[in-house]
Amino acid sequence: MRKWLVITLLAVLALLQYSLWLGNGGWQDLQNVKQRVAVQEAINVPMRERNARLAAEVTDLKTGLDAIEERARSDMGMVRTDEQFFWVPGVAIKTELMGINAGLVFSNASPNTGLTSPQEPRP
Repeated sequence: MRKWLVITLLAVLALLQYSLWLGNGGWQDLQNVKQRVAVQEAINVPMRERNARLAAEVTDLKTGLDAIEERARSDMGMVRTDEQFFWVPGVAIKTELMGINAGLVFSNASPNTGLTSPQEPRP
């Protein structure tokens, strides 16, 4: 009787050890999950840096006018009223900016020069 009890307990112990090491949710699965987490963390690092840059840019745009002016100049080709816009032939500019510049800059331009004048008020 005692011999069968020991054999049964050893069989249960072996079954539990098998499920611990090789079964579903066991040690091997834990190692696989840790490896996938490490890979995903490596993928997320550049995205976190990009998100931090975007958050800083949003904060800068909300608080300061310098960032808004810089964005307007670079993205939309805007010119302040006290500046003159000179177009240099042979320099490539984006075609969508030409239409924006033509509407904003040359709306009060002198007919002879094609330049805006800071003295002339805009309509």
